[in-house]
Parts: sequence; C-alpha cells; structure tokens
Amino acid sequence: MDLLNHDLAHEFPQHLEKMRSLKSSDPHFASLFAQYDADNHAIAKYELGALGAISDEALENMKKRRLKVKDEIYQILQAK
Repeated sequence: MDLLNHDLAHEFPQHLEKMRSLKSSDPHFASLFAQYDADNHAIAKYELGALGAISDEALENMKKRRLKVKDEIYQILQAK
C-alpha cells in the first residue's frame, strides 16, 4: 500500500528554511512540530498494520488532531 507522504517537508516545501529556524528558536513551534511528526508516524504505522489494530474512530481522531496541529503550524509560518 502506497500512502501519501504527509511529513511537513512535503506539506510545506516552500517553508523548509523557516521551519528549521523556528524549530530552534521557538519552543512552541518546536513542540507543535514534534507533535505533528509523532502523530504522522503513528498514523502511518497504524495504516500499515505495524502497530496492531485501531478503531476507525480512533484513527480518524488522530488524523483530525494532526490536521489541527498542521493548521496551527501553517498559521505560524504565514505570520513570521
């Protein structure tokens, strides 16, 4: 199964340098980045079956949380 790559480098390639800078200078941004990355990896592993079974509802909630964090990251990238 070929899943879409949702890491932030693929989501926001035009902001790579800004993300690198913010990860080291903005603790809130770094925390959001880490949360997004952790959720993204967990979702991918669940979708591949590597972490066992998860309910559709739980997986959907993880995806919604990932999207919320991504939206917040995008707002920060646009503002700075």
